[in-house]
Parts: sequence; C-alpha cells; structure tokens
Amino acid sequence: MTSNPILDELHAVRERLLADAGGTLDALVDRLQAEEQQSDRPRFKPRRTKRCTGAAKSGESQIESLSSPPGDL
Repeated sequence: MTSNPILDELHAVRERLLADAGGTLDALVDRLQAEEQQSDRPRFKPRRTKRCTGAAKSGESQIESLSSPPGDL
C-alpha cells in the first residue's frame, strides 16, 4: 500500500479533533454544533417538504387521493 500524504494529514487532523473533544464522535459533534451556534456566520436552514415530513405517504396530497385514470379502451 502506498502512502498518501494528503490522507495521512487528514487522518491526523481527525484524530486530533476527536482527542480535543474527549475522544468520542458525539462529543465532537456537540462541540462543533455549539461553535456553530456562537458563530455569527449565516447558517443553512433546509426547507421541510412533504416528502421529508412523511405527509406524502399519509394521503394528504391531493394527487395521491385521486383515483387511477381509466385504462385504454
């Protein structure tokens, strides 16, 4: 296996971030989310759609409530 200096550096940074956060991924995510909340940078807020809320499967959509079109005669 050949050595890749870029990947080696990425792995080292990942290990340092995990160690700084207490060694767990949960702790790292918590720390990063807290830093994001304190930042004054704009944050991406995804829109919730019927597809991701499950409403599309519930029959609330008018299209889903329509009966099937008649077959070709």
